Formats: sequence, structure tokens, C-alpha cells
Amino acid sequence: MIRISFIIVALNAARCLPLLLEDLLAQTIPPEQLELLLVDSMSTDGTEAVMRDFAARAPFPVKVLKNEKQWLASGINVALDAAQGDAVIRLDAHARIPADFLANNLRALESGEDIVGGCVAGAEPSTPWESVMRALDTSRFCGGAAPFRNAGEARYVDTLAYALYRREVYDRAGRYDERLRRTEDNDMHYRMRCAGYRFRFDPAIISYHAARATLRGQLRQKWGNGYWIGRTMHIQPRCFAPRHLVPALFVLALLGCLLLAPVNALPLALLASVYLCADLCFAVIGAMRETMGRLPALLALPFLFPAVHIVYGAGTIAGLLTPEKHGRKAE
Repeated sequence: MIRISFIIVALNAARCLPLLLEDLLAQTIPPEQLELLLVDSMSTDGTEAVMRDFAARAPFPVKVLKNEKQWLASGINVALDAAQGDAVIRLDAHARIPADFLANNLRALESGEDIVGGCVAGAEPSTPWESVMRALDTSRFCGGAAPFRNAGEARYVDTLAYALYRREVYDRAGRYDERLRRTEDNDMHYRMRCAGYRFRFDPAIISYHAARATLRGQLRQKWGNGYWIGRTMHIQPRCFAPRHLVPALFVLALLGCLLLAPVNALPLALLASVYLCADLCFAVIGAMRETMGRLPALLALPFLFPAVHIVYGAGTIAGLLTPEKHGRKAE
């Protein structure tokens, strides 16, 4: 019997965390196969109280831990040091999971794999604007290019989100690099691939991710993601796929074409034409996939896509230009 260590690292998640904890209670695997590690990153909104209240009534062991450094990487390390399960999985506090989520993960793991995961879909929106934000976050043109964002047949991929790992994978790959703020999984998954492990995508495994509900929140997230890609390039540049650098290349190409425009406007016109065609095409695809707010999505996405690409790309460039004080690469 494989016992799972289920990790949640949370910061000011008192509103969304109870939903995921109730999902955990509904899982179809026996309670004796599960231990829960709740890590509070010094929250100020009552998150720790939510954790302790759940620990008092849960039918499986629950450890409530503190992450005094606050960053996600350090919080995961705190949980890994305390975990006693045969396999480890970590979910964000705002994620949601169906009742068969852990059972499907175990079935995939027991087929002989070391790392398994599935599709992370956008959570159901409750307003037309949330539908626009989900379309933006899940579009392959914007935030949904990663393989775990898209369904398909079972296959090996370069990375997964909300994956289940055999404990020995972490014992061999080591702990998360606590210098990294948004890219800790990129670095860890690179080290796991270097150690010979493969990431198995199973379409039966499904979880749900809630997109940022405001445009400001989306842009702040994209800036941070891009910035830490740039910063991480100083530490572990080989952990990224080409898709991670496309927004930065787009911003550099746009700047170059704008500088060249007084002399020759043709490169700018070609870049704008190609981008506009892709922009409108993916806006239509994204809007048609939504069951709520199709018209707002169709009207907003052509403007939101370039905003996200420019912010993300500018963040990457800013990260690249920020000197890395600690020059050694992650072990």
C-alpha cells in the first residue's frame, strides 16, 4: 500500500483553502493511505487557524508546519523534511480536485512510473469577467502552452503540475533551491530529468486551477513569472523550454522594429501583421471555448494577449539584467 504525503503551502489563503480541504475529505482512497502536511507561510488572515481546525477533525494524520522564510520553495522543503509517505504530491491552496484525483494518480504510479500527473484545467468561472480571465490564462497563445494545460493521450512530457512523485525521486534530486521564487519547479524538474526520471502525463488525472480574477492580478503574476525566468537564467539556464523565452524575444523584436521604423517600416509591418493574425485567431478560439461571457472574451482577448506578452517579456528582460549575487548553480 502506497502512502501519500499531500503538501499544501499557503500564504493568506483562508478563503480558498477550505474548498481544497473539503475536496481532500471526499477522496476515494482509504484515509490510512494519506497524510496531510499544511505549511503556513506566516499568514495574517487566519490561514493557520483554518489549518488547525481541519487537523482537529480530519480522518487522517495532519501536520501543521510553519514556513518562516515565506517563499514557496522554502515551504515545500519544510514539508518534505517532515513527510513520511512513500509518494509526495503538492497542490496550491486555490486548486480544486475531483474525488478520484488521488486514486487516478496512484493507479498511474503503480503502473511502474516514478512521476505522474495530468491536465490542470481552468476552474469554472462565476461571472463573465472571470470567464475572460480563464480564457486568457488557459489559451495556448498566453498561459496555456505547457503540456499539462492541454488534454491528449497518455505520453511523456517535460514537466507536470500537481504531480505525484515517488519519495526516492526527491531523495535523489535533493531539495528546492530557495533562491528561486517563481521557478522552483522548473529547476527541480530539470534536475529530475538529469537524474533519469520521466514525467508521465495521464489524461485520466484532472485538477482545476483558478485564474487570477482581476487584470491587475494577471499582469502582476505574468510579470513575476517572467522576471524569475530571467533571474533563474543566471542560476540554471538549461531548465527552461524555448516557450519560456518567446515573450522576451517578442519584446526585443518589437523594440528593434520600432527603432528601425524611421528608416524602414517593413519589418514592423510584417511583425504586426503576423502577430495580429495570431492574436485574432486565438481570441476567437478562446472565446468559443467559454460557455459564459463569449462576447466579452472575444472583445477583450485581442487587447489582453499583447498586454500579457509585453509584460511577461519585459519581466524576463528585467530579470536577465538583474545581477545574480550568488553565482553558483543549483545543485
